[in-house]
Amino acid sequence: MSKLTHVDTQGNANMVDVEAKMATTRIATAEGFIYVNAATLDEIIHHQNKKGDVITTAKIAGIMAAKQCSNLIPLCHPLMLSKVDVGIDIEPENSRLRVTSMCKLSGKTGVEMEALTAVNVALLTLFDMCKASDPAMRMEGIRVLSKTGGKTGDWTHPNESDAK
Repeated sequence: MSKLTHVDTQGNANMVDVEAKMATTRIATAEGFIYVNAATLDEIIHHQNKKGDVITTAKIAGIMAAKQCSNLIPLCHPLMLSKVDVGIDIEPENSRLRVTSMCKLSGKTGVEMEALTAVNVALLTLFDMCKASDPAMRMEGIRVLSKTGGKTGDWTHPNESDAK
């Protein structure tokens, strides 16, 4: 059995010490989907949602969330992100919106959690803004698509191409 990294010798929760790690450029991308009914999708496309600009609000929420990741998830390191990008693509043929995020920094620990947090909060914001017209929305497929940097190097989700 391998040694647990987030538990000290007494079994207590412990933030990993990354001081000895080499700083590298680290990038992570993530995605998730929200499925909506046709009327809600039409409201989004034609900017007719009563709460305002659904897409822009969700993008800003995702960016803000990535910057707050260490305040939300225990034992995450506070990171000095150099770039956060949140994209939202409307896919009417699938009755869904695809949310993507990319987080980047030069540092000693990865940014996968920040990318996932950005996607999740953007999806939650979409849900919140559209729940009056479609309370049956569902969120699915939240995952890391890729990461670069660090001692383990580059990684791409083995099924990265199946979601597009």
